[in-house]
Amino acid sequence: MKLIAISVSLPIEVQHGERLIKTGIFKKPVAGPVRVGTLNLDGDGQADLNNHGGAHKAVYAYALDHYAYWRVALGREEMDHGQFGENLTVSGLDESERCVGDRLQIGSALFAISQPRVPCYKLGIRFGDANMPKLFSQSARTGFYLSVLREGVIEAGDAVEVVERGHGGVAIKPLFEAYMNRSGEDAAHILRRALEVPELSAEWRAQIEKKLARGGE
Repeated sequence: MKLIAISVSLPIEVQHGERLIKTGIFKKPVAGPVRVGTLNLDGDGQADLNNHGGAHKAVYAYALDHYAYWRVALGREEMDHGQFGENLTVSGLDESERCVGDRLQIGSALFAISQPRVPCYKLGIRFGDANMPKLFSQSARTGFYLSVLREGVIEAGDAVEVVERGHGGVAIKPLFEAYMNRSGEDAAHILRRALEVPELSAEWRAQIEKKLARGGE
């Protein structure tokens, strides 16, 4: 895997219906080295800290390879890096292979995969299409959030190396499918396995525990 672009944005106000909202989803690529902190990248920020950001969602990575799919699906010829609100656009990223708890070395920083992304309405604002969160979820091309295990410096062009596999090999795509109730009888098994991964985010851990308590619904 290779880091193709780094994108950041501080929160801005945008019109949404009849109200103004703050969002940090309008990421733009930046050049040169970027410092990685415990909670975000330099120059980056989140508006809604109840649902975005924090130690388990400090950085968001998305696959460069998915852009070709979305250009066709949405009929858009051009989409800049950062279009999905990602901080890191990575070539070779595959949610079927990358697992919760995988440790990734990029530059001098060390990250751990903490959860898939579940899109909110702000993705629709970014694309100017209220249906985009639903399409994104249906595609299961989710990317994943990262916690920062060691602060450091990264730069576009850096290799993205898997230095340690996550406990139990719980891949991002099947976990997302199980979470969304698309995995049939295997869903509960996958969700229980995810709870055994120490790096799983507190948010997903709580939600999975609730789903299992309700019988996986």
